[in-house]
Amino acid sequence: MSKLSPSLKGLINAPFARPGPTPAPRNIEAVYTKIADEARERKYGEKPWLALSAAATFTLNSPSSLESLLRLASTRLSPSSFPSSSSKNDALLESAEFIREIGLKCISFNGIPRTINSLNTFRAHLSSSSHPASLSASLSTTPTRQTTPQNISAVHARGRQLWESVYTPLDAKLEAKLAEAHPDLPVHILGSHYGPLLSDPEERNGLGTVGRTLTSVVAIACLRAQTGVGPQVLSHVFGLRKAVEQGAHTEEFKQKGEEAEGMERLASDEGCEWILKSVDAISEAMAQEGSGFAMPMGRKRESKL
Repeated sequence: MSKLSPSLKGLINAPFARPGPTPAPRNIEAVYTKIADEARERKYGEKPWLALSAAATFTLNSPSSLESLLRLASTRLSPSSFPSSSSKNDALLESAEFIREIGLKCISFNGIPRTINSLNTFRAHLSSSSHPASLSASLSTTPTRQTTPQNISAVHARGRQLWESVYTPLDAKLEAKLAEAHPDLPVHILGSHYGPLLSDPEERNGLGTVGRTLTSVVAIACLRAQTGVGPQVLSHVFGLRKAVEQGAHTEEFKQKGEEAEGMERLASDEGCEWILKSVDAISEAMAQEGSGFAMPMGRKRESKL
């Protein structure tokens, strides 16, 4: 394979193109801690603050910040936050799996590259000396989202159910509108995202489960952090509210009634404002390191070869 010229390599890695990930801001753990404290004070539950913080961090392309987030989660989330946890190490493992699962779902809102880079860096961190050797060895390695001739109909049905849950009573109208833009647009969205990715397979094999209501929280956080997609933020705010109206939260948190009640508070106007403001706080911290989908206002791109 021919080599690239120094000038081409230089252009690919030009500073204005921001080719690398966003470094963890010095104050990022304090930002996460404030969000976790507010969630506890407002009785929103423990998982929502971790879900929105992880989703915003994946979106803003700061893999090293996930280290701070996991460290905080390991001190704030009790083993009871995860039904199968019986010890602090179990809670740490399930927090890590929960963050990994959120990163995977972020693909539907942010695209594949940021999730690849962030999950690779996060996996390397879990294998570092700062964690027990058993942690990385205990991470699930069994996939759960393969489609086969035997399960494809069930996957499609699962995606259709989620789509209708989020967008009812406008789900059919929205699907038709997407098809006008491109006939394969709704086919891809439902067949590649809502079915195989955003809806949860029943068998998890040790992988994290985000669930219906928290998937809406992830969607809101991703879309708010990337900016420029207000209509989609609005849709998923309604999607969170509909999930609670439909009772999805009671099934999700059936072993923890207080968590279900927290989701009801989170779906209120006040709760949704808190989600948006919490994501804004993370975005503001990351902006100090030059993160974001768009260039900061007034910043000029200049290519120097």
